Amino acid sequence: MSFTLIIFYILSAAILGCGLLAVTSAKIFRAAVYLLFSLIGIAGLFFLLENDFIAAVQIVVYVGGIVVLIIFSIFLTHRSGEQMPMPSKKRERIGFIAALAGFALAHGLIYNETFIPTHQPKIEQSVANIGSQMLDTNHFGFVLPFEVVSMLLLAAMIGAIVIAMKVKPKE
Repeated sequence: MSFTLIIFYILSAAILGCGLLAVTSAKIFRAAVYLLFSLIGIAGLFFLLENDFIAAVQIVVYVGGIVVLIIFSIFLTHRSGEQMPMPSKKRERIGFIAALAGFALAHGLIYNETFIPTHQPKIEQSVANIGSQMLDTNHFGFVLPFEVVSMLLLAAMIGAIVIAMKVKPKE
């Protein structure tokens, strides 16, 4: 067993464990912290794949931006130490069935794929190459998803501001 494989298994176990704890935690702040560690583990996988730019983007955007936004919104809207209300048994059953269906779908897709290795040359990972592909409007360009994500983040920021605003009572 190689050192890289050992690191992969450690990162995978950390990602799955923290993801499971984020979903099942009764305290909302702890759930956000578990999500933070799960996203850091995903960045570790990108570093392991030698894709340093995507790993840095993962850390800056998700760990540095989204999780901090979630934690600040928790502090502004809830008491961070309080227990979250437990879902009803019906919701637990529906969630379990949905998770099982998603697992079955993913397992079926992975099991039926042949995964034929292609010996394509490695793509140059320069910032100029990544930037030109992100802003390309051709078939493999990413300008439309880039704009959709920017609109989603704008909507999330507006929602956080609306939730955080305190309305003064009318006299």
